[in-house]
Amino acid sequence: MKSHSFFGRLGRSLGMLLAGWLVAVSPAAFAAEAQWVEVKSPHFSVVTDGGEKRGREVAVRFEQMRAVYGALLAKSNVNLPVPLQIVAFRNTKELRQFAPLWNGKPTQVAGLFLGNTDRSFILLDLSVDDPWTVVFHEYAHQLMDGNLPEHMDAWFEEGFAEYFSTIEVDGKEARVGKIPDNTYRVLQETGTMKTADLFRVRQNSSTYNESGDRRTGFYAQSAMVVHYLYDNGLVAKLATYFTLMRDRKMAVEEAIQQTFGMSAGQFDKVMRSYISERRYKYYKLATPAGIVTSNYTVAPLSAGDSGAVLADVHLHSPDYGQKAMEEYEAILKTDPKNPSALRGLGYAYLQKQNFEQAGNYFQKAAEGDSKDPRVHYYAALLMSREGSMSDPEKLSTMTKELETSIALDPNFADAYSLLSFAYASGGEPEKGLTTMQRAVSLSPRNEIYIFNLAQMYLNNRKPDQAIELLASLQNAREPLMAMRATELIAQSQEMNSALASGRNVVISNAVHVEGNRSDEADQRAPAGKEITITPGPVKTTAQFVAQFIKGKVVNVDCSAAPAAVLTLTSGTKTLKLHVNDLKHVIVIGADVFSCGWANQKAAVNYRATADAADAEGDVISVEIQ
Repeated sequence: MKSHSFFGRLGRSLGMLLAGWLVAVSPAAFAAEAQWVEVKSPHFSVVTDGGEKRGREVAVRFEQMRAVYGALLAKSNVNLPVPLQIVAFRNTKELRQFAPLWNGKPTQVAGLFLGNTDRSFILLDLSVDDPWTVVFHEYAHQLMDGNLPEHMDAWFEEGFAEYFSTIEVDGKEARVGKIPDNTYRVLQETGTMKTADLFRVRQNSSTYNESGDRRTGFYAQSAMVVHYLYDNGLVAKLATYFTLMRDRKMAVEEAIQQTFGMSAGQFDKVMRSYISERRYKYYKLATPAGIVTSNYTVAPLSAGDSGAVLADVHLHSPDYGQKAMEEYEAILKTDPKNPSALRGLGYAYLQKQNFEQAGNYFQKAAEGDSKDPRVHYYAALLMSREGSMSDPEKLSTMTKELETSIALDPNFADAYSLLSFAYASGGEPEKGLTTMQRAVSLSPRNEIYIFNLAQMYLNNRKPDQAIELLASLQNAREPLMAMRATELIAQSQEMNSALASGRNVVISNAVHVEGNRSDEADQRAPAGKEITITPGPVKTTAQFVAQFIKGKVVNVDCSAAPAAVLTLTSGTKTLKLHVNDLKHVIVIGADVFSCGWANQKAAVNYRATADAADAEGDVISVEIQ
């Protein structure tokens, strides 16, 4: 599960996501109890207190799974669009310090996945037999984001992630295709839905979002369908199915018939037989030679460095930012120049929109000739939010920071995205376009990158290419993105008409470009013969990160139903949070979203839609407390 859970199958209840986190000890003190080491393989970093041998084993396992993914999808180059940090704890007690709370108690988990746009974390308990299933499910989602050109239907996304999570690997081979007994048991208890109904489930449907037997059964049945397709060599036919559904808007039943040569009803019978027979193909896949031993390094970590990694985990955990800041500060008291703690504290202040403090810490982190690409990226992100795009001197500094970040990490997609706007603002629209294309190539399903690429096409007077990209975003998962795409299509069409009729086009996006003529005043087009195109403001994924707040619902305005505006107060802060459709919003602790809520305690996940000063956002979920 991707959009609504960071913890996989053992922690999929959104209530866990909204709950607080156990605070037993500080990371700095916790890290000092054992020697932590960092094991680096060609594609991963593993930080562990379980010893060098176990750290190597973890790195090997992830290298193998990465290679298996490439083999399953016939890809020689596998992208991972968001930097991943793996933390392997030597025992359950230590991981328990980071486990989410449910009804006031820490949940029993063998592994956790924490996802974000700038960095993701996988936490493992090395003392249990199988910590892999949960994290490999979520790791599969990351791999799909970096390597598939578009989002697929929910049943395939989750079914493939479940299929991937059951793969077994060792030093020589991977064993692919095993169906766990629990999958059969779940389907026996929940029953199966019609295949056509399964294929109709979308990411915003209740079956996908509401905890309970329906969702559990959906995951199990989706996994079973993917197993069946692989076992019978039918996976390649899915390209036809998704094309029929997306491009021809064909009914599910008709698309099944044309793709698989059987009716939806016949597909149901085939699946019932496949499930009841409990027979599946379990085959071996050799892992690439040299993957176990080549290019691995091991280095001990100081208490400050290991503590900073654990504080980073807290900073990227819901409702835990303040504690992370305290942990960074504790590290800096004994190690004032620790670059990781300085960078982390700077990012924490950046999230709070405290630009002055963020800048101070980023500067201190960079003074030590930092080799951390995020230090330079965050410094540039801070400058962009302070308006550096319109200041040539500051823009030059910002551009150099981003170029340094990319030199240190050539696969840092967010850095390419922001750099493209820096180039465009500096009068190099063509360079901006090629740089944004690189960001999209690294993360082809990132809707924000696709939107920004459309803006770059407009900056280069290529409205047709922009319209093609924007059309795909009109059904975006985020209502705000769909709205902005529709608005920009109108501007693109206007540009198209203007260029066709010979009118001059002024592009206003921190860059002023006059169309195919001199900028001399006496050569300007007569009034009414010139149009201005204004692509939207710079947006990076960091500005679309989900935020969390606890407070009290003052009232709910449903006068524009089905949309609604929820007014929430938290301390001295008041937010106006928008609900696109009150009948299709995730609600926990109540049966339905209510327009009558007043003075009601609540916890809300939301995405900011404007500057912090405007205190507005789009609701993702509401938990009534």
